[in-house]
Amino acid sequence: MIKISNFFENFLKKDSLFNNKDVLQAMYVPEEVLYREEQIQEVANILAPVLRLEKPSNLFLYGKTGTGKTLSMKYLIQSMEEIAKKNTINIKFIYVNCKLKKVADTEYRLIAQLIKEFGREIPATGLPTDEVYNIFYKLLEGERQVVVLVLDEIDQLTKKIGDEILYNLTRINSELNETQICLVGISNNLIFAENLDPRVKSSLSEEEIIFPPYNAIQIQEILKKRSEKAFKPGVIESGVIEKCSAFAAREHGDVRRAIDLLRVAGEIAERSGSQVVQINHLDDAEKRIEHDKILDIATGQPKQFQNVLYAIILISQQKGFFFTGEIYDIYKKICQKTNLSILTQRRVSDIIAELDMLGIINAKIISKGRYGRTREISLSISDGIIIKLREVLEKAIGIG
Repeated sequence: MIKISNFFENFLKKDSLFNNKDVLQAMYVPEEVLYREEQIQEVANILAPVLRLEKPSNLFLYGKTGTGKTLSMKYLIQSMEEIAKKNTINIKFIYVNCKLKKVADTEYRLIAQLIKEFGREIPATGLPTDEVYNIFYKLLEGERQVVVLVLDEIDQLTKKIGDEILYNLTRINSELNETQICLVGISNNLIFAENLDPRVKSSLSEEEIIFPPYNAIQIQEILKKRSEKAFKPGVIESGVIEKCSAFAAREHGDVRRAIDLLRVAGEIAERSGSQVVQINHLDDAEKRIEHDKILDIATGQPKQFQNVLYAIILISQQKGFFFTGEIYDIYKKICQKTNLSILTQRRVSDIIAELDMLGIINAKIISKGRYGRTREISLSISDGIIIKLREVLEKAIGIG
C-alpha cells in the first residue's frame, strides 16, 4: 500500500503540463478581450461620465452563458479603476454575483454585503431592514463619489427576492446629496426586463447591450491565445483546440465552457501520466463537465424549477417528444404530492424556456396550422445523466 505522503512527494517531482493554469480559470481577465471590442466600446461610452463624477444611465448587459458579458465588464472596471486612481477620481465599483448563497438570497443580505464593501460589518440577521438601509445611506454620504454597482446574474436576484429590490436601489439616489449609484445588471435571460413590474422598469431607465454568441472560429482563436499562456509549448495535440471549439459552438457559443473543457482535459491528461493533451482527454472532460453542470443546476434551483424538470424527466422516459401541456399535467400532480402551490402554465412555460437556454432540453417551435404554434420538447442530455439527475431531484423534492 502506497503512503499518501509518498504520493504527494512523487506528484511534486512530476513536470506539469501547465505553465499558468490561472489563465483557464473563470476569474482571469486577459489583457485583450477578443471579439467583444464593439460591446466594450458601447459600455465605455455609457459609463464614461462616471469619470467626471456624473451618474450615467443604468445599464443591462444581455446574452447567453459564456458570451463575454462578465469578462467584458471586469475588463472595463480594471481600466476605469486605473484611470480613476491615476487622476484621483472618487469612483467605487462593487461587483456582486447574485447567484451566490448568503450574499444575495435576501434583501437584508444583499444590503449587508454592500455595507461590507465599504468596510463595515453588520450582523448576518436581526436588524430591521429600514435600519440596514439607513446604515448604507450614511456610508454612501460620507464623501462625494459615484458608486457603480454591478449585479451579475441579476435575474437570480429578482427570482429570490422579487423586483422591489431594484426599485429600492434606484430610488436611493433621490435620498442622497453627495453620492450617486449607477446599476449595471448582467443577465443570461434575454427577456428579463420585460417581466419586471412596470413601476420598477420605469425607475431603472436602463440602456441595453446584447452580447451575441461566439462562433466556432472565434472560440478557436480565443482558445489558442489562452492555451499559449496556460500550457507549456507542444503539449496540446493537433485537433484538440479545433474539437474543443466545435463542442462549445454546439452549446450556443459558450466560450467559458470551452475554456473549462480545455482546462479539465489538461488535468485529466496530467493525472493519467500523459505528456500531451489528446482528443480522448477532451472527450472525458466533456462527459465530466456535462455531468457536473446538469447536477449543479438541478440542486441549486428553487423547488418549482426542480418540479418542472422532474416532470420532464418522467415524461421523457415514456416518449421522445412532448409538449408544454403534457409537462404541465404531470407537474401539477408532482406539486400535489410535494405540497407545493401550482404555478400558472405561463410561468411553467418560462421555466421550460430557461431549461432550453441552459441546454438541458431542446424546445423547438412548430406550427399546428389553424391551432397555432406550440413547442415540441425533448431532453438533450445523455441517458447516464438522466438516471443520476432523477435520483438527485427525487431527493431534493422529497418524492420517490
